[in-house]
This record gives sequence, C-alpha cells and structure tokens, in this order.
Amino acid sequence: MKFLSIKKLLVVCSMSFLISSVAHSMAQTFENNRNQLPEIGVVASDVLTIDKERIIGDIIMRQLRGQAPLVLDPVLQEYIQGIGNRLVIEADNAKFPFKFFMINNPVINAFAFYGGHIGIHTGLIAQASTESELASVFAHEIAHVTQRHLARRAQSQQRSAPLQIASLIGGLLLAIADPEAGIAAVNAGMAGSQQASINFTRNNEKEADNIGINILYRAGFDPQGAPGFFGKLAEQARGRSNQLAFLQTHPLPEDRIAQTVTRARSYGEKRVPASLDFHLAKARVIARYITIPERNIPFLQNRLSNSNTVEQKALKYGLAMSLFESERYSASKEILDPLLSQDPENLFYLDLMTDIYIKLETPRKAINLLSPHWSHRPQNQVLTLNLANAYISALNYEPAIEMLRDLLLLDNQNFLAYQLLHDAYERNQQKKDAHMVQAEIYALISAYPLAIDELQFAYNQVKSDAIEKQRIKGRISQFREAEAAMMRTSI
Repeated sequence: MKFLSIKKLLVVCSMSFLISSVAHSMAQTFENNRNQLPEIGVVASDVLTIDKERIIGDIIMRQLRGQAPLVLDPVLQEYIQGIGNRLVIEADNAKFPFKFFMINNPVINAFAFYGGHIGIHTGLIAQASTESELASVFAHEIAHVTQRHLARRAQSQQRSAPLQIASLIGGLLLAIADPEAGIAAVNAGMAGSQQASINFTRNNEKEADNIGINILYRAGFDPQGAPGFFGKLAEQARGRSNQLAFLQTHPLPEDRIAQTVTRARSYGEKRVPASLDFHLAKARVIARYITIPERNIPFLQNRLSNSNTVEQKALKYGLAMSLFESERYSASKEILDPLLSQDPENLFYLDLMTDIYIKLETPRKAINLLSPHWSHRPQNQVLTLNLANAYISALNYEPAIEMLRDLLLLDNQNFLAYQLLHDAYERNQQKKDAHMVQAEIYALISAYPLAIDELQFAYNQVKSDAIEKQRIKGRISQFREAEAAMMRTSI
C-alpha cells in the first residue's frame, strides 16, 4: 500500500512551541542525557519508574509523528516489527512491549528512547548486506533499553537539574535531522566535566554491544552480523576528523570492531540462510525511498537473470516497485504477476499488486485478491489496510469502516488506519465521525488544541443524542488532561 502523506498535518500542526524555549539545550540534552552507566545492576527506579518511562516514551513518539519524516509503510512496519519481536523475546529484563518504527533518512542510524521505542533510518536497511547485520543494530538498541541506560543517565542528572521532556524532545529531533549538529553543539557548550559523561556513554555502548550480540545469537541470527555492520560504519566514517571519536556518544566503529569480532567468534560459526523478506524490504526501501525510480529501472534490468534465487526475486520485485513509482503500472504488473503466482501469500507482493489494481482503476480485482487472505488473517495490518483501501477506492465504504474500526481496537495508535478511516467517513458524508477521527489523528501528533477543535465540530453535528454528546465532552476532557500532563512532565 502506498503510504499516505502527512505533510499537510505537519504544516498545520507543528509543535515548535515545545522546542523553541530550549533551543540552546536541544543538542546537549539528547547527546549528554542518553547514557551514563553507574554500577551494573542499578535500575534507576528511584528516579524513573517503568510506568513513567512508558508515559515519556509515548509523549516523545507523538512529537516525532508531527516533526520527523516517519515512514508510514505497513509492509515495512510489519517486517521490522517482526524482527524486533523475534529479538525482544530473547532479551532479559524487557519491561514493556517494544515499538519499532522508521525514519526516512538515507544515513545509517538507529536510536532508542523511553518505553521501548526504537527508530531506524531507511538507510540502515538499504546499506545492510544481510538480515543478521540489520538485526544486530536492533539487538544493540534493545540492549540500551533493557539495561535502562537512559534512565541511569536521568538518575545522575537529577542532582544538577531536572530534565524537562520538551528539552529531551528537542535534542532527539535535532539528532534525527542532523546528528553532526548535536556534536557541534556539545563541543560549543560543554565544560570539561562533560567529558566524563561521554566516557560513561562509551561504557554503555560496550555493554549494549556485548548484550546485543548475545540476543542476536539466541534469536537465531549470525553473531558476525555485528562486526559486519560496524565495518560498514567504518567505511562511512573515513575522512572525518578524529576529534569526532572523542565527542560522539557512539564511539567510532574502529574502536569497537575488534571487540565485537572477538565477542562474535566466541559463539562459533552460525550459517543463516538468506532471508527473502530482508531482500524484499531492502528492494522496497531503495525503490521507494532512496533512489530515483527512472534511474533504478535500467540498473535493475541489467542485473536480472533467469535464476530463481532470493536475490533475483528481490531484484524483480525492486524493478516492479520502480516501474510502479514511475507510473508504469501495467509494466509493473507484468513483472509482479509471476512472483505472486509463485508465492501467493507474500505480503510484499500482495501490497504492491493492490496498489497496481487501484491505480489501474480496477479496485474490485484487489478486493477479490485480498479477501481470501484477510478472512484467514483478519488481524494482519497489511491485509486489513490494503483491503480497506481497495474498498474505499471501489466506493464501498461500510466494509472498510468496519474492518478499520476493528483494527484500531487492537492498535489504537495506527496512524494509517485513522487516515483511511477519516477518508472513508468523509467520502461517505459522515461528518461527525470524520471530525472525531481527525481529532484522534491530531492527538497522535500532540496537537491537542486542534484535536479539541475537531471534537467541538463533531459535537455541533450531534442533534439530540445526549449519550453521544456526553461521550464527546468526555474525550475533550481527556485531551485537555493529556496536554497538561505533557507540558508538566519531567524526569
């Protein structure tokens, strides 16, 4: 499913008032408050409880939706969440369900923050060679969360000054937009005492490396994926000033490759077969988010052969994706047809074929294609979102509304589901419901004043239903309380 743009929301709903008041401390907060490692075993519960971590993590995630270029792609989301869940099962001290998400940025990067939230850049998937390399980064960030490195840093900071949530958000957003800017701010603003914090951060990185490799191995991945990934970072870092290694919270790869190689070798050799889903995800990221499709097409055509290996299937899928992005829908379908016939339940193929049918103005074919799969897996978000989108395109709104409402009962922060549901209500002239769903969309990016306005519009659409009016008023009160809680939250 071609993800829906939220640019219009970003223009209307920028929450810059939370950031501007802490402009000087933005970079310092994220770079310096991430990790300080006290004695092993300290859980920092006297400063930051697990419940408070969840609350703060939710606030940051809402801010990121409104500020960062999140990738709203259900197929990729399903894939990275699957890898993450596979690793989290093998992690010790996982205190909450982890949420994995993607930022549209070609630079190799990943980060973790409160409440089990882990973000990765599209560049990480595009430049990883194997699924084990990709998983090694996930495992590393999971270890940061399970070891509560951020909470430990908060504990050490409490003596000097409280860490306000707005400042943390500002630093995080700056680091996502331009990691080097964070380093420059640290260099300009830190006193000599801050070097000790960076040294502690390096200790946290080493701890996350060791624990992450153990998680990686236990989850069935190749532990050599970790040093393989660091080798790529070493390539990326060549030519930079050596001073960066002194200041960066993540030490430069050369400082860690030898340690990760030794650690990985201690687990012995582990042969892991090539993952089709990994190569399909990589092809999708490159075709849709990294390269220019028109330039990608001849490159992929030259690399294709008649073999049926995993890599060749991914090349064909990448070609079909590139043709689709170039609006050559029939040509894309011609490439995709044999892939789908060989693997009819593959979500990557089903998603793209749905998009093709909709663009060819034959959404009924997409409905016929997806319905049998959805009947067996009605809780799968890829199938549900695609089928709902097909129904909406076919002007058949009621089935779409019903399945989207059911999906939101399972995942009440599914941004795409809310967007599609709003579209269905609006097209079906259900104005009150459309306003109420738009309110939930605004709330997901912390735009609570706009959410309350939408609920007021919905309230005015209600005639004599006293219960419905009371329900809307109750939701308005909840949004007001959430906004007040966000503004006063600190650690």
